[in-house]
Amino acid sequence: MSDLTPVRVGVVGCGTISDVYFRAGKLFEILDIVACADLFPERTQAKADQHGVPRALTVEELLADPEVELVINLTIPAAHAEIGDAALSGGKHVYSEKPLALTREDGRRLLQRASARGLLVGCAPDTFLGGGLQTCRKLIDDGVIGEPIGATAFMMSHGHESWHPAPGFYYARGGGPMFDMGPYYLTALVHLIGSMRRVTGSARITFPERIITSQPKAGQKINVEVPTHVAGIMDFETGAVGTILTTFDVWASQLPRIEIYGTEGSMRVPDPNTFGGPVYVRRSDEKEWREAPLTHPYTGNSRGVGAADMAYAVRTGRPFRPTGEIAFHVLDAMCAFHEASDQGRHIELESTTTRPAPLPTGLTEGELDT
Repeated sequence: MSDLTPVRVGVVGCGTISDVYFRAGKLFEILDIVACADLFPERTQAKADQHGVPRALTVEELLADPEVELVINLTIPAAHAEIGDAALSGGKHVYSEKPLALTREDGRRLLQRASARGLLVGCAPDTFLGGGLQTCRKLIDDGVIGEPIGATAFMMSHGHESWHPAPGFYYARGGGPMFDMGPYYLTALVHLIGSMRRVTGSARITFPERIITSQPKAGQKINVEVPTHVAGIMDFETGAVGTILTTFDVWASQLPRIEIYGTEGSMRVPDPNTFGGPVYVRRSDEKEWREAPLTHPYTGNSRGVGAADMAYAVRTGRPFRPTGEIAFHVLDAMCAFHEASDQGRHIELESTTTRPAPLPTGLTEGELDT
C-alpha cells in the first residue's frame, strides 16, 4: 500500500499570492505546510499567524530545515532559479510559481540537478488542471472538434501601472507580457495540443517610458527594458499551427482568449489565467455556438492543486502533471519568440515535452487521483 503520509511543505515567499497556497494546504490532505519564510520577517510572521503555520523562519533556515520535504517557491521570478537550486541542493523537491526561470541555462540546470538527486521539479501555472481547461481537453480527446489544426491565443491589456501598487517589475528583465502571462497561454496550448516544434515572432517596445498612476507610487516613471508587444507563430509537433499575441500596449480589444480549430469544429477556451469556464463549441454541422457543461471540479481559484498533484507523485511515484519539463518547454518558447524577432528567423526549439495526463472525471474538490 502506498504511503500517503502528508508531504511536509515549506512556503518561501509570503506575498499576496501565498494566501491561496496556504488555503490549499488545508484543502488537500496530502499537503502539510509546516513552515514559511520571506525576506521580511514581519510578513512571514503575519502569514504564519493568519494561516496557522507552525513555524515562521528565515529563508536560509527553511531551505536547511530537514523537516521540509517540498519547497513551494513563491518568490519574484528573478529569484525562482536561485531558490529552486538551493532547495534542490538541500535535498528538497521544488514547486515554483511561473516562470521556471528567466533563462534556458538556469531552467536546464534546475532539471539536471533534480534528476541527479532523484528529486522532482514542478511549476505553475496549474490552471490547466481547472474545470474549464480539463473540460476542453476531454472534448478534444473525445473527438468533438476532430483533429486540432490550429489555435489562436490573445492576452490583450495596457499593462499594470494604472492599478498595481508596484508595477515596475513588469517592465524589467523577467517581465513583459510574454514572460508574465505567456506561461498561462502556452501551458494551456501544450495541454490541449502538445509540444511545439519551432516558433517565430516579432516584438517591440511601444512606450519606452511609463508613468505610474496607481498608489502609492503615482507620478513615478518606469523605464521599459523588455518588449511589451509580442506576436508569435508556433508550429506544433502534431502539425497544428498556432498564433499568440501578448501585449501591454493596447487600450481595448474584443479578441477571444484562446480558440482551438479542428477538422470537425471549433472551440472557445476560457481565460487560462482562471480555473473555470465557460467553454463553447461549434461543430461543422451546427449553426450556433453552444456552451459545453463542465466535466471537472476546481472551477474557483484553485492555485495549489498543482503542488498537491506533485505531492502525490512524491509519495506514490506516479507521474504528475505540472512538470518542470513542461515549464522548461514553455520557457524555451518564450525565449525563442524574442530571439526570433531579433534575428528575423524561425527558431527550432531545443526542448520537447508530452501532454500531461488529463484528470479523471468524478473527482470532488480537494481530491486527486493517487
